[in-house]
Amino acid sequence: MNTRVTVKTIREMKQNGKKIVSLTAYDASFARVIDEQGVDVILVGDSLGMVMQGHDSTVPVSVDDIVYHTKSVAPQCKRALLMADLPFMSYTDPQQAIRNAARLMQQGGAHIIKLEGGEAQLHTVRHMTRHGVPVCAHLGLTPQTVHKLGGYHVQGREQEVARQMLSDALALQDAGADALVLECVPVDLAKQLTDELQIPTIGIGAGRVCDGQVLVLQDMIGISSLAPKFTANFLRDGRNIQEAIGAYVKAVREGSFPADEQCFF
Repeated sequence: MNTRVTVKTIREMKQNGKKIVSLTAYDASFARVIDEQGVDVILVGDSLGMVMQGHDSTVPVSVDDIVYHTKSVAPQCKRALLMADLPFMSYTDPQQAIRNAARLMQQGGAHIIKLEGGEAQLHTVRHMTRHGVPVCAHLGLTPQTVHKLGGYHVQGREQEVARQMLSDALALQDAGADALVLECVPVDLAKQLTDELQIPTIGIGAGRVCDGQVLVLQDMIGISSLAPKFTANFLRDGRNIQEAIGAYVKAVREGSFPADEQCFF
């Protein structure tokens, strides 16, 4: 697939059973290699606060930070869909959200905007999509609320939490969300969500049943100070950076990543 990946493309990939491959990038050099290796969605995530800035959470990241890094990545996205995060406290109401989304798209060059949260974000998602902003929602472990959650824990093991997540996912889809990231949720719940939704699910610590996978680049090449359970080091066996990214793409496409040891049950 050499044509530009769009929101329509990833929906068609779900319908056709073709896995969506996503990876973070924060600079031009890595973005170029990632795009050339056939990654479908490049995410400029607020994870940059931890892997680029050295913070212990994503909370300190600003809109200016995301705009800067998105603008650095955008020229290298010849094929990939470019997704950018709205960071903590940058979408507390629909008007603020759409102003900041406009910055990420107009100044940064993003194609789709990601935000965290369920029921509380329905009005915001509806407002953004009605004004032509493609939106990717994010449920499960939502890193911006890590202090509220009490740490980085698997979400959705309790029956009531799982029911609420399913309700939120369907409501976000109805509000116009174009995709959904599922982070650190049990495999059975991820499967239920993926089966019931028409929009694609992209998992990170949500098992291989999702329509696609996303990892933080630094985790995938094994240079993070504390790699989470759901990742794997693809920079091994003498591979260079290009080969490592290519191996990740292949593993996601063929369904060998994530393996059981990278899943939550």
